[in-house]
Amino acid sequence: MLEGLIVLEQSGVPLPEQIYRAVGAAARSGRLRAGTILPSSRQLALGLGVSRNSVNAAYELLRADGVIAIRPGAAPRVVARVEPDTVRLEGVGASVALSERGQALSLDLRKWDGRRNGEQLEPGAPDEALFPADLWARTLRRVARQKFGAAAIYGSMAGLPQLKSALAEHLARQRGVSAEPEQIIVVPSLQAGLSLAAHCLADPGDAAFVESPGYFGARTAFAGAGLVTRALEVDGQGADPAAIAGSGARLIYVTPSHHYPTGARMNLQRRMDLLEAARREGAMVLEDDYDSEFLWRGRAIAALQGISRGGEVIYFGTTAKSLLPGLRLAYMVVPHALVGPMGQAQRNFGLRVNIHAQAAYAELIESGALAIHLRKIARLYEARGRLLVDKLRERLGARIDVSMPMGGLQTVIGLAGRVDDTKIASALAAEGFETPALSSYCVGEKHTGLIVGFADATERRVTRFVGLLEGILI
Repeated sequence: MLEGLIVLEQSGVPLPEQIYRAVGAAARSGRLRAGTILPSSRQLALGLGVSRNSVNAAYELLRADGVIAIRPGAAPRVVARVEPDTVRLEGVGASVALSERGQALSLDLRKWDGRRNGEQLEPGAPDEALFPADLWARTLRRVARQKFGAAAIYGSMAGLPQLKSALAEHLARQRGVSAEPEQIIVVPSLQAGLSLAAHCLADPGDAAFVESPGYFGARTAFAGAGLVTRALEVDGQGADPAAIAGSGARLIYVTPSHHYPTGARMNLQRRMDLLEAARREGAMVLEDDYDSEFLWRGRAIAALQGISRGGEVIYFGTTAKSLLPGLRLAYMVVPHALVGPMGQAQRNFGLRVNIHAQAAYAELIESGALAIHLRKIARLYEARGRLLVDKLRERLGARIDVSMPMGGLQTVIGLAGRVDDTKIASALAAEGFETPALSSYCVGEKHTGLIVGFADATERRVTRFVGLLEGILI
C-alpha cells in the first residue's frame, strides 16, 4: 500500500514532513486512490522504524489538507485524489503553483465557513454589543487631535511610547509581569506576534511545542515559518511539560493561566518544570495570557513571565476579548536581549498598529475606564456562562460532562461513549452554531467534545442549542 515510502534520518528534512510529502504525492498522482485504507500510526511507525509521534504529526497535516480522513477507532482513509496545489488566475488561464511555505500559510485548520450569521455561540468571540462604542469614539476624537511627531510618520514602529508605558505599569500591577516599557512590542494580533517570534527564533525544520488540544493560530504561525509542531498533552492540571526534555525544541507555546480551550490552569510544579526544561533545551516559552481578564472562581495567578529568571519567556496579551478582535491590537513582552532584533524584525514585517488606536487604548488604561468596562462585562459574561452550563446539565444530564470554567468565554462539553464530534459539530453548524469539535484542536491523540462559547448566550439561543444537541445525541 505504501511500498517505496522511505524516510531518511539524515536527510535534513523532518521525518513528519517526509511522510507528509510522500503520501500527499501518492494521492495526487493517483497511486493512492480514494477509499484506500492506510496503516495505523503504530503500524506505519513500526514499518518505517520511526516514532509514532512522527507519523501522527504527518497524518495530522494530511488530514488538515483534506487528503485523508481520520475517525476515532478507525484506520486513516484516503478521501479523494488531491489536485496539485495551484492557484488559477481567472480570465487569464494561467496557474501559479504555491510554494511549500505558501501551502502551509494557506492552511485553514479550523475548516469553518466563516459565515457570521445564525446563532453562533462561537468560542473565543466576545459580544460585539458590549463594545463601549461611545467611550471609544470619544477617546478616538480626543487622541486624533494630538500631535505624535515622528510616530505619525515612520517612528516608534514597535509601539507608541505612552501605550508601552501604560502597559508596563498595568501588566506589573494586574499580572505580575516584570518589564520596562522598551521591552514591549505592539503588534496587530497574537498570531502576528507568534509568527514574528517563530521567524526570529527558529529555523525551518526546527521543532515547536503546542498544546493538544490547543489554539489553531499557534500551529498555523509555526507551520508558516516551516517549523514542525509537537504536542504537549493537556489534562486537568494544564499542559504536561514532560515531553520537552531532550527534544531540541526551539519554541514552546502555552496558555498556563487559562488553557484554551479547556480552561485548565497549569499547576505551580508544572510551571516550574516547564521553565527548567526550557532553560535546559535553550528554548523560548511563548506565554499566551489567554482570557486572564475573566476569572469566575479561585484566585488569579501571576503570569509565567513574572516568575521566570528572565530570558526564557515572551509574554503575549491582546485586546481581543476586553474590546474587540477587529481592533487588531496586541502586544508582546520580550527579553532585553531581543528588544533590538525583534523590534527591527517587526518593522521589516510591516506589523505596525494604527497610532490612534494605540493612543486611545493607552488613555483607557491610564484613566481607569478600561477597568470599569471590564468589571461591567465580566458580570454579564459570568451570568451567561452559568445559564449555558445550567441548561445543559438540566436537559442532558449524564450524557455529557460540562462545568463552569474557572474563567474565560467558553466551555468544553465532554461527550459520553464513542462519538464522532466532527459530525455533531457539522450538524450544529448547519443550524447556525459555531461550536467546533474538540478533536479538531488536537495534535496526535484525540479528545472528543464540543467547544461552546457563551459571550453571546441568551435564554432563547441557549434553549435552542440545547434542544438541537439533545436531538442529535438521542
